Amino acid sequence: MGAEGLRTLLSSVRYEVLPAKATEDKVLAHVPSDVVVTVTASPVKGLEPTLDLTTRLAAHGYRVVPHVPARLLRDEVHLKEVVERLREAGVDDVFVPAGDADPPAGAYDGALPVLRRLSELGRPFARVGVTGYPESHPLIHDDLTIQAMWDKREHATYIVSNLCFDPRVLGEWIARIRRRDITLPVHLGVAGPVQRAKLLAMATKIGVGESTRFLTKHASWFLRFATPGGYSPDRLLTRAEEAVTAPSAGVAGLHLFTFNQIAETEAWRCAALERLGG
Repeated sequence: MGAEGLRTLLSSVRYEVLPAKATEDKVLAHVPSDVVVTVTASPVKGLEPTLDLTTRLAAHGYRVVPHVPARLLRDEVHLKEVVERLREAGVDDVFVPAGDADPPAGAYDGALPVLRRLSELGRPFARVGVTGYPESHPLIHDDLTIQAMWDKREHATYIVSNLCFDPRVLGEWIARIRRRDITLPVHLGVAGPVQRAKLLAMATKIGVGESTRFLTKHASWFLRFATPGGYSPDRLLTRAEEAVTAPSAGVAGLHLFTFNQIAETEAWRCAALERLGG
């Protein structure tokens, strides 16, 4: 497929943003209305900022996908309130990870019970995403993460892969989940053209406790971004091209982690499409 396959992926993107003060203005200024915007949720700040930004962006005409981490939900009543609020805002797509809140806010300690409950509630959302881990999860064995995707498959409609910087690992992970007969389409998690200084500044703005966790958990990210020639989304996609554009891979598009460098991410995507003749 070559350039054609990469053009297709770059034309079908989701931009992951953090619900910060300036995020709404950045999205309105730089993100085309046909690009899906996903809104993260913080274990420190809770779900409210996510729901608020989701509602406002949806009112502007964007297709918005809020993150609804299981460990931020207090109980079934809270889950139903969140569902009702999102439905009223016109949201038809949610992403349900387990989340990092420790301890959990309530009864849900993982995504599967929430997914099951959503199914029992009549599947209020047309699309439901779950997490995939190409690179090992710091606390969960690889076999268990793939088993979890198998367990969730009947309640979900797609997978969002977590960040991966190694094209070989990415290709092997896609092949592995397909061998396990996990057929859900994958939105490939890729970091945008992140500048280390801006990433560090963003991390320090999201709360002291949250920043400490972020920096500790993702220290390798900073090393990759800081090393000259250490990371480039163009290089990653080019090297992974064969694995991610093959029809058998089932990759539906790119999930771009913007780290709120939204203008830079969209400028990079447009330039990449132009280079590829898109």
